[in-house]
Amino acid sequence: MSKLRRISEFQRKIEFKSPEENFHLLYEQFLQSNLGCIYQAIPWEELVRSFKLKENSKGPDCLFSPKGKLALMFLKHYACCSDKRLIEQLNANTHYQFFCDILLDVGDKLTNHKILSQIRCELAGLLDINRAQITFANYWMAYIQEAGHATTDATCYESELRHPTDQKLLWEAVDWNYGQLKLLCKYLKKRQPRTKYEKWKERYFLYSRKRRKPSKERRVLTRSLLMLLDKLNAELDLIEKAYSFEISAKYTHKRKTIKLIYQQQESLFITGEAPQNRIVSISKDYIRPIVRGKETKKVEFGPKVNKVQVDGINFIEHISFDAFNEGTHFKSSVWLVQRLMRVTTKVMGADAIYATNANRKFATSHNIRTDFVRKGRAGQHESHRKQLASAIKKERASRLEGSFGKEKEHYYLKKIKARTKLNEILWVFMGIHTANALEIGRRMAKEKFKEVA
Repeated sequence: MSKLRRISEFQRKIEFKSPEENFHLLYEQFLQSNLGCIYQAIPWEELVRSFKLKENSKGPDCLFSPKGKLALMFLKHYACCSDKRLIEQLNANTHYQFFCDILLDVGDKLTNHKILSQIRCELAGLLDINRAQITFANYWMAYIQEAGHATTDATCYESELRHPTDQKLLWEAVDWNYGQLKLLCKYLKKRQPRTKYEKWKERYFLYSRKRRKPSKERRVLTRSLLMLLDKLNAELDLIEKAYSFEISAKYTHKRKTIKLIYQQQESLFITGEAPQNRIVSISKDYIRPIVRGKETKKVEFGPKVNKVQVDGINFIEHISFDAFNEGTHFKSSVWLVQRLMRVTTKVMGADAIYATNANRKFATSHNIRTDFVRKGRAGQHESHRKQLASAIKKERASRLEGSFGKEKEHYYLKKIKARTKLNEILWVFMGIHTANALEIGRRMAKEKFKEVA
């Protein structure tokens, strides 16, 4: 390596060589990086076919090829940055361009950062998790040892969402309804009905700035917001019936959501019982509260994922925005491992919530070793069983539980910033398999080093 020089210490023209002149040198440098490891660990052609992506036959060509579209999603979770910043880095980083199957000329740059959102929406509608994971498993099988040994557990990947309270939710519904009422009256040249919106707007802002919120004030505000929301809903219903105008699907969906919020909040206010399928956000009406029972976060908001791990590589068994009991997914986790790895499952580690009688009988009938606490008398080989259970428990507690934190902290899954249900599922899928691809890529690099040595 040549000696480094500071630009401030010499005055001369810097000649930057174009990537075309030293393409092979730059590309070899790219393959030796962590990003190059991910690139080599992804079966691009098979993955494109699993997503059923094709070049546009009509109109202008897209800036990114089908392979490049998928690469952008992996790159986002590797870089852990916003869409705008990712495009800025893509313009200046040759390795990022190699990864995304493009090469910009000197002076050229991408300016439309919204293209990432457009591509994400396109891929979210095409994602088939089972088909894509089979594609990955077939390509990675040679680098996975002890494929018959697996562990399973569930975690929640939180969505980016303000902490929901009943008052915040009701005020957001009131504010949206009032805004639509104001626009419709202006469009129809109709006198706007009188409401107490301005009065309760001031009172809500005074309430929200208080450090302590007494239950009496909270109850008064909730009752008033419910009455105001009911009035605004009635006024909008009258206008929609009296006048004929084109209504968008987005407007109809939001109105339906707000009416359901009113029903749930009114029932909660009167009876005190939490409603089923409780809505906590107007913009993300698919998100449900998931009680986790942790000391720091008793309730989380986002998709809950039941995963299986084979030799440090994670696969999604089930993903849902509704709370579910992962203990009922023990059998399906075993079948998933056998379908992906094409071997008989011999060991399956899981925590105590999976240790139901049905799961114990299933594991015994299929000769599957677990780390469940024994029920009844000790057997003849109890010491060996304890050693095996201890090893399985250590694998699950360290490797599987550790992967949850690694994906959340280093692969952009701590707060999911997607705005639709399908986009959030794609976000989780890409984050998990970006972490997998880097691990497999490093194993592939070690194999090549051994062959050379």
